[in-house]
Amino acid sequence: MDKDERCPCNTGEIYGSCCGRFHTGYSDPQAPAWPATAVELMRSRYSAFALMLPGYLLATWHPSTRPTELDLDETIVWKNLEIVRTEAGGPFDQTGIVEFVARYGLLGQREYQHEVSEFVREDGRWYYLDAVE
Repeated sequence: MDKDERCPCNTGEIYGSCCGRFHTGYSDPQAPAWPATAVELMRSRYSAFALMLPGYLLATWHPSTRPTELDLDETIVWKNLEIVRTEAGGPFDQTGIVEFVARYGLLGQREYQHEVSEFVREDGRWYYLDAVE
């Protein structure tokens, strides 16, 4: 994705200054970029699904629940992310909850995923832990 295009996460920001900075900076030891809040991580993970970036998804998944590999379905076209609510998950919290609805197209059908996700912050980094509903 071009860094000057609108970010898939629906903030209205351009990709390079929104989720793109995390997608390119998470593995850079010289200038690591990591989301500061649980909702920022949720948005960047949604964009990673939309852009087919399994490496980022695995890196931001907590080791205690992370799968060993991740095969993304190329027939899914992610369309829209709506953040429904958040609980905690700020820069000084250790845990957070993000409820979201992600809309997508699959084989010509409109579908959606509604999830309440749990996040945890360890060593200054937020990680996706699991779906709680």
